[in-house]
Amino acid sequence: MSNILAISVHPDDETLGCGGTLLKHREKDDKVFWLILTQANNKITSIPNIVDLQKQYIQEVASIYDFQEFKQLSFLTTELDRYPLGEIIREVSKYIDHIKPSIIYFNFYNDVHSDHRVAFDAVYSCTKNFRYPFIEKILMYETLSETEFAPAITKNAFVPNVFVDISTFMEKKLEIMKLFTTEQMAEPYPRAMSSIRALARYRGSRIGVEYAEAFMLLFEKQ
Repeated sequence: MSNILAISVHPDDETLGCGGTLLKHREKDDKVFWLILTQANNKITSIPNIVDLQKQYIQEVASIYDFQEFKQLSFLTTELDRYPLGEIIREVSKYIDHIKPSIIYFNFYNDVHSDHRVAFDAVYSCTKNFRYPFIEKILMYETLSETEFAPAITKNAFVPNVFVDISTFMEKKLEIMKLFTTEQMAEPYPRAMSSIRALARYRGSRIGVEYAEAFMLLFEKQ
């Protein structure tokens, strides 16, 4: 049994990027924890009661995943670059020290969303093995509408080298994604259900299974 940490800049990132993998960890009786870095921001949406609505579906999602624990930090979405980086690092580090995960999943370093890029710098600063010796593996996941929209130059390419078969968890992943009512997109856009399924099918073809999630391995203790 291992402690697993999924870090989301925004709630739904974890489901898009590694939802099936997290369900697979739970099937193995691993303890899975969820850290959300930002909260809904009334200033950027016309959705009424967005803060309360988000808190409601976060509770529902956490219950379905059967997370051991989850925590949502108080930073506002789309404004992560306005906070001192050291403040974000302190909050993330505090939670990592609290749960001592052996495996961490978080977003690709060059996603197009500025929140994601700031988050990567903060989170990666909290994973140095001489300070956090309990960490055994660190993987970056891809987030539809963020990862593939990075400028098309070589250094921005998401090049996966780890694939996880999620065939038996694909339908549940989609059902969980439907709970994020403010984050879904209509067809044929990136976060439409058909697009999420298509990416998993494409990644599955890489390893000869029906559906898979893909990751870039940053660190693995031997």
